[in-house]
Amino acid sequence: MQRSKAESYIGFCIKAGKLTCGFNAVETLKKDVHLLLLCEGASENSKKSAIKLQKRFGCGLIVCESGRLEALTGKENCRLAAVRDRSLAKAILSAADERYRFYAGGNI
Repeated sequence: MQRSKAESYIGFCIKAGKLTCGFNAVETLKKDVHLLLLCEGASENSKKSAIKLQKRFGCGLIVCESGRLEALTGKENCRLAAVRDRSLAKAILSAADERYRFYAGGNI
């Protein structure tokens, strides 16, 4: 299966060291989070925590198809990732296709 542009940009984040994976790691960040990526298969409590983190950082939140984030990051059970580069976050947002949904409030 061919990678989408958004997936390529996420790969660039990983190579540049600008992607933080996991809820505990993201919660320890103080600033410079420009986009959160949440796995659709995350638990309800995880989804609520992701929304709190989105509000805390004042950034966007994208919901990925179930299992997609885990496959992209290469980290087993990865449910949340934070993009810490502004230009890559903008590129991911603009290139997101039907496998990604922008969270704009309400239920995930």
